[in-house]
Parts: sequence; structure tokens; C-alpha cells
Amino acid sequence: MTQLADALLRARAYDLEQPRFAGAPSHPVHEPGVLLHLHRRHEPGTGEARTGASGLLVMTEHSGTHIDAICHQAENMEMYGGIAVDPSVQTYRGFTALGTDTIAPLIARGVLLDLGTVPPGHLVSADELEAAATDVEIREGDVVLVRLGCGALWEDRRAFEAAGGMDASASRWLAERRPLAVGADNVAWDLIGHVDPELGSLPGHTLLIVRAGIHIIEMLYLEELAGDGVREFAFVCLPLKVRGGTGSPVRPIALV
Repeated sequence: MTQLADALLRARAYDLEQPRFAGAPSHPVHEPGVLLHLHRRHEPGTGEARTGASGLLVMTEHSGTHIDAICHQAENMEMYGGIAVDPSVQTYRGFTALGTDTIAPLIARGVLLDLGTVPPGHLVSADELEAAATDVEIREGDVVLVRLGCGALWEDRRAFEAAGGMDASASRWLAERRPLAVGADNVAWDLIGHVDPELGSLPGHTLLIVRAGIHIIEMLYLEELAGDGVREFAFVCLPLKVRGGTGSPVRPIALV
């Protein structure tokens, strides 16, 4: 075996995806998040011992643990790189530029910034991220994950959705470090309902996605990673190649 294969066999894989089910936490604009219905069941009387079951899975792109494509956000009707939102780009079948199908597999050095348990509705500042990064170096091209502690509340939808989020200064601080992507264990990276006086709602989406071309991964499960004191790891995330999509469900892993 190669050295890489040997290293992978020895590594521990941390699963960073939250379970998907009907009624799971969701941003209000992405309801209903996940629907699964069996349309073929194990039933007697088929004439043979073997039976089969399969289901119909329906979910929004931004349900559960997912990544935002760059076309997901625009500012003054322009997306990242100055691409205008017009009928040639935004079609009824999806986007012809910056869609989910343009996201390459994310394989990068990962960094965890653990903020402990952040109070509900708390706005996380750049100073808090900087303090959490004192024991780890953030390099260009990293994937930076931020734990607010709300991932442990996934089964309590009301509590999970009341969690805090980043303010504009936190997103600016990270954008300046040029990560490949950022992610958090809350609903929407930003604080839902907070309106920045300069940027409006979801300021981090404007600063990171539109202005810097940095992907955001939301609703991560970071409890085991943080509990084991892991701060640096190999990060692997494979978005679905949905042509023209604005986001994709993902099952990211951290390899240590």
C-alpha cells in the first residue's frame, strides 16, 4: 500500500453531518427541509423469499448539513466576480454560472475554533474568533469550522434554532485569511433575524460568498471533534454535482 493509504487506514474519521429527518431544524425559508416516503415496501406474497424496499427522498438544497454554492447569494443583482444575475444566468432549471456543479471536492487542512457554549442569540465577534485561534494557525486555503455548541441541541429544534451566529466583524476577520470554506454548527452561519446597519440581513453571506467567493457550510456536527480536543485535521467534503444548484447536502468528515 502507499503511504497515503496506510495513513487513511490508521486515521479516525469524525462524521460532521447531522441526521436528516422530517421536522429537523431548518431555516424558515427552506421549509419543508426533508421528506422521506416509502413507495416500495417489503410485503408478503411476491412469489419469492426476497423482497425490496425503496423510498422517495425530497429535500431542499439548504436542508440539514449543507454547503452554499457561490450563486446562492448576490449583492445589487451581482454575484461573486461581477457576474450579473440575468435570465441567461438565472434560469428556471438553475444557474448557468457558479452552481453547485462547479464546487470541486473539498479536501483541505481543517481548523476548529471552539467557542464553547455560546448563549442563545449571541453575536460572535472577530475578537472571539481570534481568541479561539490562539492555539492554532489559520492558513490560506484552510477550511475553518466554528463551534458554538448548538450542535448538541439538534433534537431540540426550538433550542437549536435559537442559537447565536457570526456578526459582520467575524466574517470579515475570516475572509481576510482567505479560507477555502468556513462552517459552523448553527442554522445559517449568521444570526437569523439580525440586521447589520451596513450590510442588512445575513452579512456574512455577503462578505464571504458574494465578495470573497468563500463557501459556507451550515448545520455541522462538531461535538465529538471538540470533545476530543481536535483542532487540526484533514477535511473532506463532497457536494452533490447538481447542475445549476444553489447548494448541496453534504456529509463532511474530519480525518485525524
